[in-house]
Amino acid sequence: MADVLVVDDSKVMRDMVVACLRPYPGLTFSHASSGLEAIERLSLQPYDLLVLDLNMPDIGGIEVVEFVRGQDRLRELPIIIVTTRGDEASRTRALAAGASRFMTKPFTPDAILAEVRGLLEGRRA
Repeated sequence: MADVLVVDDSKVMRDMVVACLRPYPGLTFSHASSGLEAIERLSLQPYDLLVLDLNMPDIGGIEVVEFVRGQDRLRELPIIIVTTRGDEASRTRALAAGASRFMTKPFTPDAILAEVRGLLEGRRA
């Protein structure tokens, strides 16, 4: 079993991510609609993977990544950024902050599933 926290201010996008990841066996999903809610959830419960948007109305994705990397117990948590920002500066900034992977929207179900598989199976090895 692996617990995944999906964070996006769009319910449609959160549902789409979950639908794409359903074929991966043993995943359970929690949702957050803002960066602040994500930080609250991460503070209360352990997760095995974070799928995170950059653009949110309160605390942005980069700040969430920085929070995660600043916590000893979360430091190794895999983080996939899924965003509409396709520019190189956003990619560089997210990866420099500590994101594990960076994907732009729209993405294919196979692409996000492959990223999740690689991160979770790499973590178990």
